[in-house]
Amino acid sequence: MTTNAEHHRWLDLTFEDALEPGMPICDPHHHFWGRPNDRYFLEDLYSDIGGGHNIVSTVFIECQAMYRQHGPEEMKTLGQTEFVQGLVAQNNSGQYGETNVAAGIVGFADLALGAPVERVLEAHLAVTPRFRGVRHINAFDASPDVPRPRLFPEGLLGDAKFREGFAVLDKLGLSFDAYMYHPQLHEIADLANAFPRVTIVLNHVGGPLGVGPYAGKRDQIFEEWKESMTAVAASPNVVVKVGGLAMPVCGTNWRERPMPVASGELAQATAPYYLHCIEEFGPERCMFESNFPVDKLACSYTVLWNAFKRMAHGFSASEQAALFHDTATRVYRLS
Repeated sequence: MTTNAEHHRWLDLTFEDALEPGMPICDPHHHFWGRPNDRYFLEDLYSDIGGGHNIVSTVFIECQAMYRQHGPEEMKTLGQTEFVQGLVAQNNSGQYGETNVAAGIVGFADLALGAPVERVLEAHLAVTPRFRGVRHINAFDASPDVPRPRLFPEGLLGDAKFREGFAVLDKLGLSFDAYMYHPQLHEIADLANAFPRVTIVLNHVGGPLGVGPYAGKRDQIFEEWKESMTAVAASPNVVVKVGGLAMPVCGTNWRERPMPVASGELAQATAPYYLHCIEEFGPERCMFESNFPVDKLACSYTVLWNAFKRMAHGFSASEQAALFHDTATRVYRLS
């Protein structure tokens, strides 16, 4: 296992200047956490975004960290929202930089509680007016060789009690972030059609798998994923986060190289997935995401956004504005 210092030295082996440094960017997907021997706080984010891109705002996305130790089980996730709001206050001191960090906060409340989850969601809203919605990590596959980030049952999105809780999002005007694997994409389409007034944000281009029984089948998986994503795009209340393919579960091995991947190669490798999403959903329903520090396994923040800019080079100015900033700020209702 490499240390953080060793990993940063490895990342520095591939250095790039930021392309189009004046372009405003809202990064709609990053995390903060504090875990034993592993932390990502405000200063760590500023270190990553300091490579020259114009990151004007960000959205924090829940990551199963910093929950309360004590109190009712359903209320423990409030600790994460409190923690991030504390970082917001720290950022507002102006001592770190000018980025509006965590302009939106997406936390977690267990919608499987049903209607009583309203009390939990109202408690999150009471912590901060920046609270925008919840993320449920319901990624599931029957194979023991595919990671299950959270122990929710198969078919959760179709469960009656879950949908009772989901209806509370509609009542409170909150959005829903979904992270699942590509064989589950039919579930998100069904949920979106059942709740057309709730904005559903599909994370990481729908989670194409590349490990376990899916390893070595990239072309087949790509075609299956394409067909499913086209079907999901028919639901107008679903938007897509374009990014996240550096995660090992997707079958990538960039983190195992002697040098980090450069933006040109990264753009070429990921463009078939990302451009298909943009074609099917349109730029007004797509947003580039960093997924940091998770995608930091593969490359630096500067290289990642350079890859996005290379892919988007042929789009119009208004389409680029949507992909890099406007879709995210509209969907998460950022001022």
